[in-house]
Formats: sequence, C-alpha cells, structure tokens
Amino acid sequence: MIAAEFQQLSHTIPLQPGIYKYFDASNELIYVGKAKSLRKRIASYFSKTFNGQKTFELVKRINRIEFTIVDNEHDAFLLENALIKEYQPKYNINLKDDKTYPYIVIKKEPFPRIFITRKKLRDGSEYIGPFTNALMIRELMIFIKQMVPLRNCKLALTDYNINKGKFKVCLEYHLGNCKGPCEGYQQKDDYQEGIQRIRDIVKGNLGAIIQQFKSEMLGFATNLQFEKAEMMKKKMEALQNYQSKSVVISSHLNSLDVFSILKEDDTAYINYLMVQHGTIIQTHTLKVEAKIEEQEEDILCQTIFHLRQMFNSSSTELILPYVIDYPDELIKITVPKLGDKKKLLDLSLKNVNYYKEELRKKKILRLEGKSDIEKLKVLYELKENLQLSEVPRHIECFDNSNFQGSYPVSAMVCFKEGEPSKKDYRHFNVKTVEGINDFATMKEAVYRRYKRLKEEEQPLPQLIIIDGGKGQLGSAVEALNELGMMGLMNIVGLAKNEEEIFFPGDTQSVKLVYDGDGLKFIRRVRDEVHRFGITFHRNQRSKGTFKNELEDIKGIGENTAVELFKIFKSVKNIKEQSLEELTKVVGKSKAKIVFDHYHSGL
Repeated sequence: MIAAEFQQLSHTIPLQPGIYKYFDASNELIYVGKAKSLRKRIASYFSKTFNGQKTFELVKRINRIEFTIVDNEHDAFLLENALIKEYQPKYNINLKDDKTYPYIVIKKEPFPRIFITRKKLRDGSEYIGPFTNALMIRELMIFIKQMVPLRNCKLALTDYNINKGKFKVCLEYHLGNCKGPCEGYQQKDDYQEGIQRIRDIVKGNLGAIIQQFKSEMLGFATNLQFEKAEMMKKKMEALQNYQSKSVVISSHLNSLDVFSILKEDDTAYINYLMVQHGTIIQTHTLKVEAKIEEQEEDILCQTIFHLRQMFNSSSTELILPYVIDYPDELIKITVPKLGDKKKLLDLSLKNVNYYKEELRKKKILRLEGKSDIEKLKVLYELKENLQLSEVPRHIECFDNSNFQGSYPVSAMVCFKEGEPSKKDYRHFNVKTVEGINDFATMKEAVYRRYKRLKEEEQPLPQLIIIDGGKGQLGSAVEALNELGMMGLMNIVGLAKNEEEIFFPGDTQSVKLVYDGDGLKFIRRVRDEVHRFGITFHRNQRSKGTFKNELEDIKGIGENTAVELFKIFKSVKNIKEQSLEELTKVVGKSKAKIVFDHYHSGL
C-alpha cells in the first residue's frame, strides 16, 4: 500500500484507541499494533520519512488494514498481546520461549501429591512456577521432603478406600517421611497444613513457618517430648540455613517485580527478578529480536506483560530503570535512586549484562591459552571454509566507528597464529573524507595501511576481513587496486547482521557452519576490532579531540547531545524536530535551548 492509497481511506479510520492489523497480498496477518489514536498511529507508517528500513519493508507489504476500537489503552494493550500470542505475526516481536520449564505441581487429590513436571495440564491441579533453574528446583524438592512429611505413592486415597481399609502403610511411614493417610493416621486438615507450608517455602515466606516450628518445639519441650522438640529444632535450623542461602534483600520488602533492559541495535536483553517477602525467588533473562524499528520502552512494556503472565505474578509494584506507560492503573511503577530497591535494580542490570556476555562468549572462539595444534586446527578449518590458497596465520580486520553518525574513525586489529598481536593494532583518524561516508572511510584506512607495509617491505597478511559487507569490501578492493596489491592477499567482507562472507566480485555470499570453529573465530576477530575501535573513539572524545555541534550550544552538554543523537540519529533530524518532540527526550528546558538555537532566525 502506498501513501496515496492510504490517504483515500484515512478518513474512515477513527481517532479512538484500539488495535490495528496489517495484512499482506496473500491475506496473511503480518503485524498487530495498539494506539491511543488509531488514525494518527496508522498515518505515521505512511508518512514521507520512515523510522528505518525494516519499517519500510513492512509498509511495502501492507495490502489491507483492519482495526478494532476499544474503550481505553489498557484494553488495547491486552487485545494486542492476545492477538500476537495467537497469530505470531511476522513483524511483531516474538516473545515465545522455545524451552519448556519445570513446575511444582500440587495434584488435585484428597491428599495431594507434590512432584516436578514440565507439562502444565488443565486438570484443576495447582502449578507453581515455572522455574528456570532445573537444579535449584530439584534441591528445593529435596528440602521440602525434609521439612514436610508427604505421601509419594500413587494410591487412590478416597474416603471410601481408606474407610474400607484397602491400604497398609509402607516403609516411608516407618521412616517418618509420611504420616500414613492411607490407613487414616493423618487427617485431611493436618495434611493441608503441610501443603500450605510448602506453598510458603516455595514463595519465600519462611518467617511464618519458622515461627510455627518454634511454637511447636516449645510445646513439645513443655510436655517433656524432647525427641520431638529436637526434631522441630533441626527443621527450624534447616529453614534458617536455607533462608540464609537465598538472595535476601530485605525482610521489609513485599512482593515486587524488577526489570532491567539492555538494547543494542535490533536486539534487547531483559532481566526479570521476582521478589517475594524480600527474597528473590525467580530470575529469568530473555533475548528479544525486534522485527521492525521498535522503541525500547515498547519492547520493555510488552516483555513485562509476557513475563508476569508466564510466572503468574500478582505483584502490584514494578521496579524499573525508567518510567514507562504501562497500561494498568493498579500497578505502581518505581524508579529507585537509593536503598534496597535500587540494589535490586542494580542486581537485575548485572544479570542482564552477564547474560549478554555469556551469549557473546558462546558465539566466539578464543584461542589464547590453546595448544599450537588446537590453534592450527582452527586456522586450517578456516582455510578450508574460505577455500584459501594458504593457512591464514596472519589476519587483519578493519572496521569503521563513529559517534551517533558523526566523527568517523577506522580501526584495524591483527591476529597472528590465532592470537591478537596488539602491537600491530592500528587506528586511523580520517583525513581525506568529509562527513559520514563509510565506503570512502574504509578505502582511506586500507590504502594507508598497505601503502605503509609496501613501502616498509613488511610481511603482508594472508587474510584481510572487512567488517561491513559488499559496499565496504568494494571500497577496500579499490584501495588495493590503486596500490597494485590486489591478489597478493585474500580479502573478504563480513556482513554485519547475517554473518555472511563475501568475496570480491561474487554475487552470492558464503555462509559458514553457525557453530563451526571457523565462524566462531571470525566473530572473535570482529568483536575485537569493534572493541578496539570503540575504545579509541571514546578516548578521543574524552580528550576533546571531537566536539559535537550540539555541544557548541550554550547550556547543552555531552549527555544531552548523546540522548538526542540516540533518538534522532543526526543534527539534521534534530533541527527538524518540534519543541514537543525534543521535550519528550531531554525535558522542557533543554529542548527549548536547542529549539531556539536552530529556529531563532526564522
């Protein structure tokens, strides 16, 4: 659908809140969204300027639009999530987790059995969880059996069967692990008290159980039942020991849900801590891939809703890094600055960073500390993967870096025998290129590097990796051709997102085995050039080598400039924003300074 076609039907779209659905030419639902004003939100997709290429691709495929009016934003949010869950449209965020997590099930029976299961059935039983740590849940079940005597048999303990004397107590009864409900030695009320204790243990509410055990211990001691009193004392001490091993933030805190987010390009990592009675009883981190250009706040909002449903959270307070428009008036949002809640938020952020770093480590291959044979094996695999004429014992990789679309620099890292050769790392302040031109910047860096090696008659690498795909690869090839060095070294381009490898002149890319050591090693080299380039760029900025145009405005500092660039990407876009749009990002006073600076002469 094009903008002109949309204009013809725009007047038929209401201004009320609701959800909208986009269908393609084959009548497949490809996107579901919510809006405060349906007409304004849908119109934003058909404006002359798009937020990004992915949104442009979505709009090209829209053939039909449907919408549903609802009473308020909360209803729109719930309906949007229900439709996404049911249809999983191509361009919506996929929050589905492929893993199946275990639950503790309290079976719907006269004397309920308790066990671990990964199948959640609609059988009227109570399912507690899910639990993302299988080892932790097994340890928890062992601890529960030590604390609360329960049956583990599968006998049908109906009143009729018990009264008829159909069953006899087993060894578990004689060992003290079961109180013998099968022969009527334990009544339902007493058994249910044990079940409630288990609920409290699982949910971290240990204070009430400890007090109950203490009361029973004193009662037994008063009645001179010292063996029973000693048994209760041991259980109480075990509970206290278990509590000390749990992550206890503060006994004064009630139920809280804590979320933090780390977004990089189209990927977001969200961590969730479920806190009950001051104890963290659940933690889970989710990786989310955005299919179109999504705001960080929208991703966080959708993920919060999904995870709260997944973990059956009933908490009425969210601890977040910033305020979001969460469409539930009953939920309190707190952005802590100090105290226990701030510690929780910091802990959540630490978890999300750890998760991201672990994923990165799994994707790359470090050869430092490996034997010479192991290093050679990987380099030979890379030679075979890329069909090189010789083993790439000397590899150099180039990448461009800039600050929010400004101040370009290039970086080059060198690997010899599979390990970083940091003395050979180089960075290049761009000299011949004006403005942002990735291709020209790459050409200059490659030209300067190998012109110098040629003049000094230094050894050349067997493999050059250009991070950036076909465009940057073509520019690097131009530089080598001008130097008369094309053919002396193997050179490839690495597409940033798909991790495809391009050779000069080839229209088709080479895709290496995703989990193969060859691709893992290439990722390692690429990550190192990213790190080196970004570090150099930050150092240059801290020394004042770069100065942002916005920072020349009196009253505007680096932090404000960074925030504006994050959203609007360039000075040109910032100049075109209304005062209202700028205010949303940096607040009224800073926005007015920027707006007045660019519009005072109009």
